[in-house]
Formats: sequence, C-alpha cells, structure tokens
Amino acid sequence: MRSSRAHLFVSIAVAALCLNAGVRTAAAFNYADALDKAILFFEAQRSGKLPPGQRVAWRADSALSDGSASNVDLVGGYYDAGDNVKFGLPMAFTVTMLSWSVLEFGADAEPAVRWGADYLLKAATATPGALWVQVADPNQDHKCWERPEDMDTPRTAYKVTPQSPGSDVAGETAAALAAASLVFRARDPAYSSRLLAAARKVFDFADRYRGSYSDSLSSVVSPFYTSYSGYHDELLWAAAWLHLASSPSPSSNGVYMSYISTNGGNLGAEQDDYTISWDDKRVATKVLLSKVFLQNRVDGLSVYKSHADHYICSLVPGASGFQSQYTPGGLLFKEGDSNMQYVTSTAFLLLAYAKDLGAAGGAVSCGGSTEVAPSALVSLAKRQVDYILGANPAGMSYMVGFGARYPRRVHHRGASMPSVRDHPARIGCDEGFQYMHSSEPDRNVLVGAVVGGPDQRDAYTDSRDNYAQAEPSTYTNAPLVGALAFFAGARANK
Repeated sequence: MRSSRAHLFVSIAVAALCLNAGVRTAAAFNYADALDKAILFFEAQRSGKLPPGQRVAWRADSALSDGSASNVDLVGGYYDAGDNVKFGLPMAFTVTMLSWSVLEFGADAEPAVRWGADYLLKAATATPGALWVQVADPNQDHKCWERPEDMDTPRTAYKVTPQSPGSDVAGETAAALAAASLVFRARDPAYSSRLLAAARKVFDFADRYRGSYSDSLSSVVSPFYTSYSGYHDELLWAAAWLHLASSPSPSSNGVYMSYISTNGGNLGAEQDDYTISWDDKRVATKVLLSKVFLQNRVDGLSVYKSHADHYICSLVPGASGFQSQYTPGGLLFKEGDSNMQYVTSTAFLLLAYAKDLGAAGGAVSCGGSTEVAPSALVSLAKRQVDYILGANPAGMSYMVGFGARYPRRVHHRGASMPSVRDHPARIGCDEGFQYMHSSEPDRNVLVGAVVGGPDQRDAYTDSRDNYAQAEPSTYTNAPLVGALAFFAGARANK
C-alpha cells in the first residue's frame, strides 16, 4: 500500500504541473498534422541538389560544389538552423534522433533520415583515415545574410584525422550511421549494410584516435558547437547503437556489448546527468541501454536503468530527486538560448522510457517507496508537446505554420527573404540584412519549424534579431518527430 500511495502522490504532482494557473488548456491537437509539418521542415533545411518531389517549393539547389576544393564530394546534408553552414556534430545527432523516432515510434521519416545519412556516408568514406565534419567557416557565413541559393562565402571543408582527432563528432557520426542502418535494414538491406560498415569504421577511428574536435578545429567549431561534454558520451552512445545494429538480438554478447561492459565505467556509465542535447548524450545512452536491460535482463546493464531512473526523477515534480525548473506555464526550462531543443529531447526520452517500462511491467524508482508509473511520464511529455503546439499562457504555437498564432519572424535566412523563384536576381551579403532587421513577416513560411521558444517567464519576442528565441534547428525538430508520432499513434488507436 505504501507503493500505491507513492504512485498517487507523484501522479497528483504531475497533474498539478499540467494545470498551472494561466495556461490555456490543450485543445484536441491534431498530432498527425503537427507530425507531418515537423518532418516537412527538414526539406527546407536541405543542402545540395533538391530531389524530385521536393515539397518546400520556395527552396532551390544550393552549395553544389561543397567539397570540390578538397577534391571530395560533400554535396547534400542539412543546414543546421538559420544559417548556411553544415555542422557535422548537430547534423549527426539529428540523424540519430530521426532514426530513433522511426524505430521507436514508427515515424514516417525515412526520406529525412536518408537525406542526412547519405551525406554522412559521403563524409565518412570520402577520404581513408579521415572524417569530414563541417562545410563552411561560420565566422564568415555569419557576416552575411544570404539565401543558401546565393551564398558566396567560403565553403571550406574541415576534417578530423589521427593527428587532429575528433572522437565526439566521429562517435556521433558512427551512432547516426548505425541507427540509420536499422531504419533501412528491411527496406533496403544493401544500403543498410553500407551504413553499418561505415559506422564500424568511423567508431574504430573515434576510439583509436581520441580527442575532441573542439580542440582540433577550435577556430571554426567554437563557440558555435563546442563539445563541452567531451567525447566519452559519444563513444558509449555509438557503442550502444552499434550493438543494436550489429547483434542478431539485443541480448547477444557481441563485440560492442563487450566494449560497453569493459569501458562503460570509464565512459560515464555511473555518472548522473540531467540534460540531453546535440552535445551531451549521457542520459540518452542510459535510456537506450535500459531498453536492452528491460527487454532481456542483460547482465551488467542494471546500472543504466538505475541512472535513467535518477534522470527521470529529476524531471517529475513531487518525486525524490526532483530538480528541474519549469516556467509558470509548465514548460521545462534549461537555458535561454534555444530552450526548446531540451524540451523536445526530454519529451522524447520520457516517452521512450515510458514505453519500455510499460512493456516490461516496470516503473521508475525514485528512492524509498516512491515510484513513478509510466503513465506519469507520458502525461509530463504530453504537457511539453502541447505547450509547444499552443497550450500555453500566450495561446501561441511555437511550431511555425501550426495553429492560428505562431512566430512570423523566424531567425532564418531563407525564410526571411524572397525566394529565388519570386526574386531571381541575386541578393548580396550586406543587402540581405535589410530582411533580417525588418519587422515584416517572413516572405516564406517555414512550416514545421520549432523556434527556440519563450523565456523562463513564458515571454516570447517575435523578432528575427532575437536569435535565442526565434531560431529553429534540425536537432530541435528531430526528437519532436518521435514524440508527435507517439501521440498521433495513441490518438489513432483510441
């Protein structure tokens, strides 16, 4: 009976968070429509030769010579956010999370996964003994406000090598390739095999030549995507995905499970951490390996379940170990710059863990007799997703193009300026800033983009100059794809 009371207490705490004063109650959101829009955003972020069937018609081909100065083909991939740089670390994380969204929740996002995986495959195989990790110098790119179709800033390509290592970006690339190989294992076995073979080689490279790409490429990586968490988290994260992709069954004790067993302690298995992002995958790895533990009771993986519990308890009001900050309107708040990236990633992990716990008949242990039921995790994740879609004090959707009210001045070059179709003449570097600083609505609606979001008081300023709140990113949308697929499926099955 003590356990039942604890379940009830935590459930009431979550319900209280969901009913904060001043919050617009959630309407019956069309999660399937939001999911379609969230996936469509990736088409607006495409670099390279656009394919037949491109639905975002205001975009056109761009960066068709990427890599040519280094005698490699690096055409394709995604622009990470509102600029025209291809950053390898956040792009690889985007592909990993899109792949997990497909695998865990059945999101119909295979084309988005493949567009990113194709590029990462090029980057991983173009030069033996090296990994290409970035195209364009952000210091130069950010001096201009140009459409990707017009850009004339240097498209320098950067790589990591044994002499200038990058275990963080290489580890994430290996994780992305391995996760994508699982997506296409049944649909395209030959392609899946190529992805997995590349993932293994890149992981070996990351593990053998250890070091941070932030040190090797500091002038063009920092402060944009500095690897503050180091590279241990990416090595363990990649090994987990390679285990799932390589083994005949998750319970198999193959080479990557042996690696996890031998190296996990040194790579952060017993460290508590409370954030998931493009930089820090420690808690994501714990949730992923908890899945293997819960499904197969693999020896040695119980530690991951314990630390995954610690993370979840930190998020749940009323639970022992709770330490998260929420806005008065109920939004998880981590920091002022692009806070929504943490919201969407956290919602994804809550749902993935709830699904695995529910299937195993388990719960989150928060110390003593206090347990959190999987349903409480789903409720908390739903509150975050609904806030994004409009159930918030402002009554505003933070997904562009969804609902009646949404941001109209997104910090995004292509969206803010006339399209090439409407304005064929080139718009130069300095000339473009008139569009950045304009108070006029975006010329092109960046459908599906989730912006950085409101501050700790639920306040949002709809201005392109306000990049901390108004800039979208691929790594914000990628985990949201999974969360929306979960709720779209749940509603369809009612």
